[in-house]
Amino acid sequence: MAALAVLLVACTPDDVATGGCTPEPRAADVSVARVWNEAALEAIRRDFPAPTVHARNLFHLSVAMWDAWAAHDDTAAGYVLDVEAVAEGAEGIADARDIAISHAAYRVLSHRYADAVGAEETLAGLDATLAALCHSPEHVDAGADAAIALGRGIGDAVVERFLDDGANEAGDYLDPDYQPVNDPLVLVERNIEMADPNRWQPLAFEVAATQNQIPLADNQQTFVGSHWGSVQGFALPEGEAGLPIDPGPPPSFGDPATDAEFRESALEVIRYSALLDPEQTDPIDISPAAMGDNPLGTYDGDGYDTNPVTGESYHPQVVPHADFGRVVAEFWADGPESETPPGHWNTLANTVSDDLGELRIGGDGPVVDRLEWDVKLYLALNGATHDAAVAAWGAKGHYDYVRPISMIRWMGRNGQSSDPDGPAFHEDGLPLEDGLVEVVTAESAAEGERHERLDDHIGEVAVRSWDAYPRNPEADVGGVDWILAVDWVPYQRATFVTPAFAGYVSGHSTFSRAAAEVMAGITGSPWFPGGIGTWTVPAEGLEFEAGPAEDVVLQWASYYDAADQAGLSRLYGGIHVRADDLAGRVIGAECGEGAWALAQRYYDGTA
Repeated sequence: MAALAVLLVACTPDDVATGGCTPEPRAADVSVARVWNEAALEAIRRDFPAPTVHARNLFHLSVAMWDAWAAHDDTAAGYVLDVEAVAEGAEGIADARDIAISHAAYRVLSHRYADAVGAEETLAGLDATLAALCHSPEHVDAGADAAIALGRGIGDAVVERFLDDGANEAGDYLDPDYQPVNDPLVLVERNIEMADPNRWQPLAFEVAATQNQIPLADNQQTFVGSHWGSVQGFALPEGEAGLPIDPGPPPSFGDPATDAEFRESALEVIRYSALLDPEQTDPIDISPAAMGDNPLGTYDGDGYDTNPVTGESYHPQVVPHADFGRVVAEFWADGPESETPPGHWNTLANTVSDDLGELRIGGDGPVVDRLEWDVKLYLALNGATHDAAVAAWGAKGHYDYVRPISMIRWMGRNGQSSDPDGPAFHEDGLPLEDGLVEVVTAESAAEGERHERLDDHIGEVAVRSWDAYPRNPEADVGGVDWILAVDWVPYQRATFVTPAFAGYVSGHSTFSRAAAEVMAGITGSPWFPGGIGTWTVPAEGLEFEAGPAEDVVLQWASYYDAADQAGLSRLYGGIHVRADDLAGRVIGAECGEGAWALAQRYYDGTA
């Protein structure tokens, strides 16, 4: 388990009970807060991947650890319990903090994941993590009684404080009031009906599973978190009930002002999908020399002339465009054991923290130890991602916006809307685009022609797109070919296809920009250490299909560049349209800035 991997010794519960546990000092860059953050990420990876729930859990874990740390600081203010603990000398304070943080974290996580998917393994892991720190849930030690009691009290107070925060924790986080406007889209059928083409449509599967491959008993999607806009946040502004931050409406089908934008956004997703064939792709430079530096809420950046930290030029990183598109779609989807986006940004933040030299809050001021850095980082970072969940899902619940799969299939079933005198015309159809969206004709379906494989579908609309799920994803690729618009699928697993909640706004975009704002704030710089952050996706490291043929090294100059790439990845993956992404970035910026500003007030005791 990752939490135990960062410890230098792993005592057992029996060792603790018999007094035989003597841990060696941990490495200087492994704080007790990092241990419990890693334990939470492990629990998330095996649980149902609900990003809203896990953002909330990470925030409340961070609150518990912060309050336990702040209790031993003369300046800092606690969030739930603002108390002053007594410990003698620096060594005594350090030991008391570690003990209190461990018991507080254990109480929160063992409560939140008691009924989660994989609970037996998760709870055993939490017990093992506590034991590795020479504690147990029933630990009694005359020399540590005060710190143990403090930690347990803080953990219990955090659990109690948020039981009625609007998440409906007691009701398994469900919204009993939400009903979809549209009947489900049955994936294996081609007769797509929508009562309202602007509204979210649940999917119905033959076999359904979560993103991390947990089988689902119900093959029909249920909107996850439709009520989340009413959950108590950290630093959110007071907005309309259930909608803390209103991004304004997305483009709407049938609206004279935005109908063209709606249709164009569907075409744009098809264009991204058409790039995903490694046998038919152009090379692309994915280094910061060519990508990044977008003004907020735009795709207008064209990279950097020089590294803003070193002043040197970035080296080109040229890869097949299809490999880049597939890699970013999968990397930012958070992998087969999904951490969900909040957890993903915790992992990235931990990596950055490991790469930093001196740790200075805000980039200036005195050097702090790793524990102080971590508890302050987690409070701000997870306060921001929790607020991002509340804000993004507030918009999702309010606007209840359609996903690309329903857009493309429904319009494609209707026909084409570009040529009134041409075949398959329907005013509610897909726009035509040569080489991308065409009507199958006898000529185009003749032997040797581009639509030959669709010769049984003369007069129907076809799109050039990713050709669906390979039977053997370890060895095969779907490739790109002409398929019927009514069969279009995003670049995802066949058992997942698209998330079980509305599209507008993108959670990935909101979470990522919020996290990027905090990373820029706490490090005092928008740039990754050295002006470049990297993550290598190894050759044959894809999960949805075979590839890439060679390693692909994702690179970002700034935290904002990484966040923008996370949002863009959802267009390559066919999960979102442009409006979802860009509005999410803007909301995320507000969430991140607000969380960082408020977190600093807890640091200095003025909150």
